[in-house]
Amino acid sequence: MVPTGAYGTWPSPIDAALAARHDGRPEYVGFVGDEVWWTAPRPTEGGRRALVRRRADGTEESVLPAPWNVRSRVIEYGGLPWAGRARADGGPLLVFVDFADQRLYAYEPDAPTGAGPRPLTPVSPVGGGLRWVDPLIHPERDEVWCVLEEFTGPAPTDVRRVLAAVPLDGSAAQDRAAIRELSDGRHRFVTGPRLSPDGGQAAWIGWDHPRMPWDGTEVLLADVAPDGTFGPARTVAGGPEESVPQVGWSADGQLLHVSDRSGWWNLYRTGTGTGTSTGTGTGTSTSTGTGTGTSTSTGTGTGADGSGEPVALCPRPEEFGGPLWKIGLTWFQPLENGLVAVIHGKGATALGILDPESGELVDTAGPWTEWAATLAAHGPRVVGVAASPRSAYEVVELDTRTGRARVLGSAHDDPVDPSYYPEPQIRTFTGPDNREIHAHVYPPHSPDRTPSGQELPPYVVWAHGGPTGHAPLVLDLEIAYFTSRGIGVAEVNYGGSTGYGREYRERLREQWGVVDVEDCAAVAEALAAEGTADPARLAVRGGSAGGWTTAASLVTSDVYACGTIIYPILDLLGWATDETHDFESQYLESLVGPLAEVPARYQERSPLGHVERISAPFLLLQGLDDVICPPAQAERFLARMAGRGVPHAYLAFEGEGHGFRRAETMVRALEAELSLYAQTFGVVRSDVPPLELRK
Repeated sequence: MVPTGAYGTWPSPIDAALAARHDGRPEYVGFVGDEVWWTAPRPTEGGRRALVRRRADGTEESVLPAPWNVRSRVIEYGGLPWAGRARADGGPLLVFVDFADQRLYAYEPDAPTGAGPRPLTPVSPVGGGLRWVDPLIHPERDEVWCVLEEFTGPAPTDVRRVLAAVPLDGSAAQDRAAIRELSDGRHRFVTGPRLSPDGGQAAWIGWDHPRMPWDGTEVLLADVAPDGTFGPARTVAGGPEESVPQVGWSADGQLLHVSDRSGWWNLYRTGTGTGTSTGTGTGTSTSTGTGTGTSTSTGTGTGADGSGEPVALCPRPEEFGGPLWKIGLTWFQPLENGLVAVIHGKGATALGILDPESGELVDTAGPWTEWAATLAAHGPRVVGVAASPRSAYEVVELDTRTGRARVLGSAHDDPVDPSYYPEPQIRTFTGPDNREIHAHVYPPHSPDRTPSGQELPPYVVWAHGGPTGHAPLVLDLEIAYFTSRGIGVAEVNYGGSTGYGREYRERLREQWGVVDVEDCAAVAEALAAEGTADPARLAVRGGSAGGWTTAASLVTSDVYACGTIIYPILDLLGWATDETHDFESQYLESLVGPLAEVPARYQERSPLGHVERISAPFLLLQGLDDVICPPAQAERFLARMAGRGVPHAYLAFEGEGHGFRRAETMVRALEAELSLYAQTFGVVRSDVPPLELRK
């Protein structure tokens, strides 16, 4: 007989150290010859990103030892930090960005011992220096083509971005003048170039302030001369109110891109101005194996007709793309046979193979409910990164000849009995104005305990970051850390979240601090009203934009008994002027409204200006190296809270930026959060250090 126990008191084998060791996910998959490579988190190695190589015999190895950290800082969120190709002798040539100095390096890992990485780019003494992302090793020139982010002064906004060519021979390692600029710099933000199969054209994406990439971007196309110079760039798709997050080329030279011109991010084919046209075709299905997923057909793509008008290849109310938070994300990958691998879905996502001529889409069979925005293809092989409610993110390979998928790397291995994992519920709640609110509810669950009496469980509402982001339906040991102890979790994809179309995404336009707060509160109150959660023991937590929502919730709502505020935005006026990085420096123009027109709104909504309204205990967690949500805001907030009689704690972490990466940081933060809930909810626990709450 399973013993009873009060909610929040249950024992659990999922401790904070276990959750920390399994934090993060593989990213940026790619092929080097026949081998699959990707970056992977190493929380116990100072939080670095390792580059992992899967050899032909199935073994995985880190290409570079610590402290090498394969991670870009372009737009601070980074993006694709490496590229590789097989040399003529079969060995790999690697180009990568190291986080410490942001230089671009070349490395031949199979070369004789002692030949380590060699720098390709110089260090600039100006501002944040020279940074690189989204590299492409040119197939015919001894160059790397990528995005250059160059600081021109000390301020975060003193910056320019262009496409650039870096010589592979190392001649630019100490000489900025040896770097060729390819684009004209007319756009403040750009993605890396995508070369046409014949090398004669390059396509990329550009946009400017105050737009964010999910507001409006342009697809730019330029002819490439034999000497590697670009002709004048012309816009062939996108616009100020049309978001294009990815562009690429089919094997036969047709330009493909994802656009939300219909209200959903769908895949399109467009003309390149060369007169190329394609006729309709019948295509072939890729589901030649048995038991290999579902096949659907929606519409017919007829190709570019020479007019340049984009043609939808699979029009449907689903997302075939997402927000471009990092440079080089991929939601589609053209294959050699003319088919296209696509990540698509509404809320959850799947990997499918699309026939662009017939519109037929065949989904990959398997347990995965979320595919990260990274895909690579080599012949009939497609590789991505996927997870499910019962498995963490792992590298998955699809054989398009058979339709069969298998885990290829970073395989999920249950660190504890999976009976301790929560069983998520996909819910849709009703908020103010009868609007839909999407959420994932994780009730308390443990094989060791059942609740005692008629007690209702405490719940924590999680507000995701972004806010133009999404809480995926995947196994998260941080969630299991709480649910296995008898504390429920509700992840809210509040209005403004991605995955549900542009209209849902734009509910937050000029309503940040209103709609997100209301939606989270509506979910919490609904759980209490239906008898799922204890109305007296509700908490709210979030990081970054979720930290803002948490703080704003404590200011404007009495729903929550406490909150955990993680590297937040607390002062809109400071953040809109000089307290964040360039990429998001004008984000509030759409989230809150034009500062020049509604300055009072910035004051009214900022938690910093209304600390007197906060009565619930809170925990504030901050990285001291955070340049996106700087500690100065947290420190001003705490100074105003001093002496107000509200129990609170502040933990600041040296060496941590925006998003904690080190295992020791995550352990301290998670245990402190649990201690806050235990003290607030009246739960006695002896397995975590007590958090000192000051007034």
